[in-house]
Formats: sequence, C-alpha cells, structure tokens
Amino acid sequence: MAKNLEKTAQKILGFAGIKINGNNPEDIKVNNPEMYERILTEGSLGLAESYMDGDWDSQRLDKFFYKILKEKIDEKALKGLSFKTKIKLLAYRTKSKIFNLQNISRSRVVGRKHYDTGNYLFEKMLDKRMQYSCGYFKNARTLDEAQEAKLDLICRKINLKPGMKVLDIGCGFGGFAKYAAEKYKVKVIGVTISEAQARFAKEFCKGLDVEIRVQDYRKINEKFDRIVSIGMFEHVGSKNYKKFFTITNRLLKEDGLFLLHTIGKNTSEFSADPFIMKYIFSGGELPSLTQITKSVEESFVVLDVHSFGGDYDKTLIEWSKNFKENWNAIKKQGRGKYDDRFKRMWEYYLLCCAGAFRVGNIQLWQIVLSKPLSNINYQSVR
Repeated sequence: MAKNLEKTAQKILGFAGIKINGNNPEDIKVNNPEMYERILTEGSLGLAESYMDGDWDSQRLDKFFYKILKEKIDEKALKGLSFKTKIKLLAYRTKSKIFNLQNISRSRVVGRKHYDTGNYLFEKMLDKRMQYSCGYFKNARTLDEAQEAKLDLICRKINLKPGMKVLDIGCGFGGFAKYAAEKYKVKVIGVTISEAQARFAKEFCKGLDVEIRVQDYRKINEKFDRIVSIGMFEHVGSKNYKKFFTITNRLLKEDGLFLLHTIGKNTSEFSADPFIMKYIFSGGELPSLTQITKSVEESFVVLDVHSFGGDYDKTLIEWSKNFKENWNAIKKQGRGKYDDRFKRMWEYYLLCCAGAFRVGNIQLWQIVLSKPLSNINYQSVR
C-alpha cells in the first residue's frame, strides 16, 4: 500500500518537477512514509501537518510552493491521473471524511492563537519599526529600509500635514503611529483589539502625540482628517465589508483621505487554506478587488490602486531569515511555550505565503479612497 501511495504522490508532484528524495533544494525528503496517506487523504492540511510533525523536509519551502502553485497541482493531479488512480484518491478522501485516519498521538491541540505568541517573537522577526505587513522594496536594500519606505509612502499618499488627526485602524505594534507622529507631526489615534500589542505600542510611542486604545473601530465616534488601515482588513470578513466602509465614511471628514493596505485574492470565491485557518489566522478572509470596489460604492470614491505583492514575497523571506537566525533566543524567551512543532509551523506559514505571492496567487494592494463629491484633485504617488 505504501509503495502505491508513494508512486501516486510522485506522479502528482512530478507535474511541478518536484522529486521525492531528489537533489534539488525544492525537492522533498521523506522522513516518515505515513505522510503519503496523510497528504492524499487530507490535502493541503495533511501536507502542512505532516511537515509540522517532521514527516518531510525541503531545503527551500518557498521554491517548493512556488512550483506546485505555479503548475496548479490540485487541478493537474486529477486531469493527469488514470481513471483507476482517481477512483483510489476519491476512496482515500471519502474514507478520511468518515474515519479519523490520524494517530491519536498526532491529534494535537489546535495551534496557538496568532497574536498570543508573544511580542518577543515579533521583535526578533520584524524590522526595527515592528511592521507586521508588507515592506516597499522599490528603492530599498534591507527590511528596515523597505518598511520605512512603506510608511513614508503611506504618509505621502494621504498627503499628511502637521496638526492633522489620524486614525490607525488595527495599529498593531504602533509602527505607523510612531512614524507619522515623529516625521509628519500629526496626532494619531491607534486602535487594536490586542492587549499585548497595545501595551507594546504605548511604550513604543511614548512621548509622542499618539494615543493607543484597546477598542473596536465600530465603537469610535470622532472625526478624522485621515484614516489608515494597514493589514487589518483581512480580518473583517466579506459579510462586514460594506459596514466597515460605512463606518469609516462616518469617521472621515468631508475632505479627508482613507488608505487601505490589504492582502487580496484574485477571485471572489471564498477558498481559505485550511492550514492558515486552523493554525495562523482563524476566521481570516482575503478580499478580491471586486469585493472591495462593490463594498465602497455608497461610501467612497476610489482614487488610486497600487499593487506590489512581489514585495511581500521579499518581506516574508526576510522575516523567515530573522526567525531562523533568532530561533534559539525566541525559544529560550518562550520558556517552554515554543517547541519544534511550533517552529516548523511558523516556517511553513512564512514560506508557503512567500511562494503564493511569488506566483501571483495572492496580491498586496494599497487603495486610496475619498468621500463622494469631495472634489479632491488626487495625484498618485509611488
């Protein structure tokens, strides 16, 4: 049985030029033959969890994912296989829905919640401004330069002026708030639902005209000259898109500007990856550009759309390097919170996302919006 499963797996991977126990960095090394059944019966979640459990390795996970996503392995697997093999795969998958094929020892508790992993991990992985979103590498050579360039790009796109009042929805660790207050002399109100992030951001922005609140954006009742949302919209959900823009319209002054920085997908169908949903961003949902533009129709006018998803590939690779280099310190600081399975989960997360951005399966957009009839003569900035 195991040999037959191996042949089936090799045939599927072969569509992307991936070899089992091959010599190329993107090839996979099998440590536990049980991985074949897990992957064939459980799909992408089985692929992820078998990696987390150490059943297989690849020297370059980012290249592995780039190749299998580029060749659309899930589609080609069905088209290229014999009828007999398709029936076998269908039987495996049907059986997995009826029976629990995983060992009891493999049935671990669901992965730790993303933002409860601890600020120290992010301090060691991110840049000095603690930006947990895509950098802008147009003229940058390092992660620090790219993240500062991104922040300045946002400030220039919304034409910040001293004395303006700015709302940062989903302020994270306070990186944008600190930069805008320091460099552009504006007052920033940053809101987050994470207590840990808020504590860090308050200290990070100490001494500046910045107020950090643990508050849901729907509870705000003030007016702002500018609004930004950087890497938060992915958590809003399609059922709430229209409401999100209705609320931000209410909070923005008539002559104001709103910049939305978000990851997006190419189509409007909901197709969240089960690994990401289970272990990384529970409840997360990527919008399509169509979903965004339809949702803003009654609230905003789209002034500018800037796509630079390729820069997220570079950002993720830099995060992965930092995570790998600082793993021992992260593990020590975690005092037993982080184990080898967590390490492999985090590696998998960063590098599978890098591969997805590289192949263009997902995008990164910055969208500048204004209120209808505001009559703003907007000039695009890059």
